Amino acid sequence: MTTYLDFFELTQEPFSNAPVSRFYYNSAQHSQALTRLMHAVGYMKGLSILVGDIGAGKTTLARRMLDSLPESEYEAALLVIIHSGITAQWLLRRIALQLGVENPAQEKLALLSQLYQRLLQIYESGKKAVVLIDEAQMLETREIMEEFRGLLNLEVPERKLISFVFFGLPEIEKNLKLDPPLAQRVALRYKLEPFTAESTEAYVKHRLRLAGCPRMPFTPEALLAVHQHSGGTPRVINTLCDNALFEAFLARQESIDAELVHRIGTNLGLQGGSAASQAGEQASAPASSLPRTANTKIDLAEIDRYLEGLGKL
Repeated sequence: MTTYLDFFELTQEPFSNAPVSRFYYNSAQHSQALTRLMHAVGYMKGLSILVGDIGAGKTTLARRMLDSLPESEYEAALLVIIHSGITAQWLLRRIALQLGVENPAQEKLALLSQLYQRLLQIYESGKKAVVLIDEAQMLETREIMEEFRGLLNLEVPERKLISFVFFGLPEIEKNLKLDPPLAQRVALRYKLEPFTAESTEAYVKHRLRLAGCPRMPFTPEALLAVHQHSGGTPRVINTLCDNALFEAFLARQESIDAELVHRIGTNLGLQGGSAASQAGEQASAPASSLPRTANTKIDLAEIDRYLEGLGKL
């Protein structure tokens, strides 16, 4: 059966919203963000924050950063927060597990002692302990913020023993205010802005090239329409372009024009700007999200199993 990949002579999906490292687009601002974050963890500055609107590419950048930290120099881990109902105790235990603590204790003081000893081991081995926290806007309690402050107080005379990088929505700033002393410890802040029209065009061409496309199927006017409807949000750009390729395939239309993009954008309810971000959230919710119900008691053991499953992918 012929697919749109065959029709456009593609080797793989160019606009999947799954975080595929091969398709990472090193835009000017992504490059600047990564450079600054790498500097912060390289000098063990403590807490750094990267924020961006829905679909801006935060998760992709987090994974890129994790891949960029040499194993010979860093003991690094990426922790995805999948529910706002997690407890500070659960978070401490997950961090300990991620950094190699075997059989973390249930009692808090014993757990902190284990974690401190493990951080000393990492330090004495000549490495740096770094934990990247994705979807950090879900850390919504003062208790959790206080635990991060306590962990950042673990240090030796020369430096801190652990660095954190939060990736998430701008609401992170509100959560930090729950513990003002922690907010004062933020060493670096960076915000990912939407792509410009030029960056949107470069992004689309980049992904098509990596997918093996032998020619450019989008007209210049179509690319401008993609930018207008997406508001420059990468996730929404992917959704628009994937739909455009499929609809063009169904119509046996080798060139994708602005009219087709406008029709798809209208059908998806995309009008550009903030509406694009909202539609992007609906079109492709983060794979790590679980239903959030205010009155539902969560099963932390279930979250543990879910995260362990992610690690096997």
